[in-house]
Amino acid sequence: MMTEISLNILDIAQNSIQAKAKYIDIEVAVDTAADTLTVFVEDDGCGMSPEQLAQATDPFYTTRTTRKVGLGLSFFKLAAESTGGSFSILSDPGKGTLVQAQFVLSHIDRMPLGDITGTISTLILFNQDIRFRYVYQYDGKSFVLDTNDLREILGNIPFDNPEVAGYITSYLEENKQETDGGVLL
Repeated sequence: MMTEISLNILDIAQNSIQAKAKYIDIEVAVDTAADTLTVFVEDDGCGMSPEQLAQATDPFYTTRTTRKVGLGLSFFKLAAESTGGSFSILSDPGKGTLVQAQFVLSHIDRMPLGDITGTISTLILFNQDIRFRYVYQYDGKSFVLDTNDLREILGNIPFDNPEVAGYITSYLEENKQETDGGVLL
C-alpha cells in the first residue's frame, strides 16, 4: 500500500497519462469543519468501458501488459474507505475519467497527504505536453496552478529549465503554505 495520498495521486495521474490524456485536473480540498480531505483527479483520456470500470478497483485486473496486477486504485479505495470515507470512479469511453476519494481528516488510519508539491511539480516537469490544472483548497482558501497560464508567460521556455522548475516548485510550496498556514496533513 502506498504510504502517502500524494503517491496515490501520482499513480492515478500516471494512469491518465497512459490513457493519452491531454488535460489532467487534480484537486485537493481540506474542510476541517466537515472533517474531510477530498481528492479529485479528472482527465480527458480514452476513458473506460463499463466492463473495465466494473473491474477498475479489482487488484487482480489491469490493462497493462507489463504486469498482471493493478493495485493502485484498489489500495486508494481501501485507504479512503478505511477512514470512513468514500471512493468513486466515473468514466466515459472517449471522454475521460474522474476519480474521487474522500478521507475522514481526523481518522487515525488516514495516511498523510505527503509531498504534494513534489508530486505536482514532477508531473508537470516530466509531462510538458499535458495541460495540468492543480487546485489546493483549505477551509475556503485556495490557489490554482494551470500550466496553460505558465505557457502564456514563458513562451517557448520549457518547464524543465532549471530556473522555471525552481519557480514552479517555489510557487507550489509558497501558495500551499499561504493557503493552509503550514498545517501538516
